[in-house]
Amino acid sequence: MSPSPLETAAPFIARLVAELEHGAAPVFVALDGRSGAGKSTMAAAVVETLGQQHGVTVTLIEGDQFYAGGSAATWDRRSVVERAARGIDWRRQRAALSELRANGVAAWHPFDWDAPDWDADVTPLQPEPIRSTIAPIVILEGAYSARPELHDLLDLRVLLDVATDLRRRQLLDREGEEYRADWESRWSAAEDHYFGTVMPPHRFDLVLRVD
Repeated sequence: MSPSPLETAAPFIARLVAELEHGAAPVFVALDGRSGAGKSTMAAAVVETLGQQHGVTVTLIEGDQFYAGGSAATWDRRSVVERAARGIDWRRQRAALSELRANGVAAWHPFDWDAPDWDADVTPLQPEPIRSTIAPIVILEGAYSARPELHDLLDLRVLLDVATDLRRRQLLDREGEEYRADWESRWSAAEDHYFGTVMPPHRFDLVLRVD
């Protein structure tokens, strides 16, 4: 039986508590990992545990809000390297993190996943911005969240490394069987490149492995 998200997150939580005890706040964290690894579930468990057991508030930023958009035809024309570099708009993530660090508040317009033309080449953003306030812990969660272009704004880079069979089963349970072919053809190789070449495990500060 696989460990619960909270059990897997125990070293992560302990590291964050230790950072705060040493006066490191605010601590900016990237929680990275492949599709279906369970990053959102783990992030929620970390936020709840830090709040309930340690009285620590967390600002959680969802990486999917910064999806770069684009049609299937556009993505299929791009190389694996381009897909890994351009799937998430890291420039907008960088702007949000920079604003939080500098001013304690930030605002951004998230990707509109409910837009009728969400898969068009013109990126649809929600008209109302998300406004965020800095907390002792700031977590940016999502695939590609620890990419090198953000390193100078991050204090801790965490990889959730889940066995392939388990991760894909979780992904298909979430998205449905019809998602398999699309994800495999368009995103699997991009993630192989990112986690194999751009951000292999040794470049992270903490690796949480689930077999």
